[in-house]
Amino acid sequence: MTTPVYSEWWVKRINNNILGLILEDSQSIEEHLRVVPSELEIIKQDFERRNAELEKKIE
Repeated sequence: MTTPVYSEWWVKRINNNILGLILEDSQSIEEHLRVVPSELEIIKQDFERRNAELEKKIE
């Protein structure tokens, strides 16, 4: 069982933490949800780009 003073303090503490996180974080939701490519994916994309360039030179 908690006292009303403690309960009020707890609610303010939680709300203050949430507010602080929102204000500190200036990135949009889309930026948070963007998938960062893995190192393997980056290497694969680079390989495909170079392969396409070589194919153009051969033609």
